[in-house]
Amino acid sequence: MIIGVPKEIKNHEYRVGMIPASVRELVSQGHQVFVETQAGMGIGFSDDDYIAVGASILPTASDVFAKAEMIVKVKEPQTIERSM
Repeated sequence: MIIGVPKEIKNHEYRVGMIPASVRELVSQGHQVFVETQAGMGIGFSDDDYIAVGASILPTASDVFAKAEMIVKVKEPQTIERSM
């Protein structure tokens, strides 16, 4: 499965849908994970942390939504995301 993790855009939401340890587990099971750049910065995870466990980094949420078969978020999709 192709899984996407966009950066949360809701006001005052700093969490991320998947931390690197979760990405590592999914990648080890054969899944492909795409993470939007800086998605984990609010909780101290860099793009390099995600790359190190097998994720691919994409520049925009639109790119993540376009590639993924399943999206993992903390909060509900915001209005702008629903059209992606």
